[in-house]
Amino acid sequence: MTDEAHDIAGPIDFVIIRFPAKTAAFTGEILEEVSRLVEAGTIRVIDAIVVVKDDDGTVDAFELSEYDESNTLESLVGEFAEFLAADDVAHLAEAIDPGTVAGVLVYENVWAAPFAMAARRAGGELVADGRIHTQAIAAAIEAERELEEQGA
Repeated sequence: MTDEAHDIAGPIDFVIIRFPAKTAAFTGEILEEVSRLVEAGTIRVIDAIVVVKDDDGTVDAFELSEYDESNTLESLVGEFAEFLAADDVAHLAEAIDPGTVAGVLVYENVWAAPFAMAARRAGGELVADGRIHTQAIAAAIEAERELEEQGA
């Protein structure tokens, strides 16, 4: 195991962001935001890939650095690049429809490392974690607004 692997102390997360293949408008803004998060010490990029699922269901995966003409991502990805195995890619591809492209980002939540290490030193053990997705929050807020409007 590398020294960098021993340095991982924060939780590891991944996100899959789906884009319709024919209408996606990539401007570089996403990579700029990831770069800002890395530079701020909020996250450390572990791996980043692009998954393409053709209309017939054929799946191809590429390291995101192959699409990054500015080489921004290459400088952000740690020595864990290619962290995702073929089985992982197959499971990730199940999350997207034919005819779409998805960006997959695996990252360490560096901001949480001091808290996680303190909890471990105190004998704590993670028993559950989760995430409330922004779409669910937006839907809940909208539903509450509709209820308020109906009651008013």
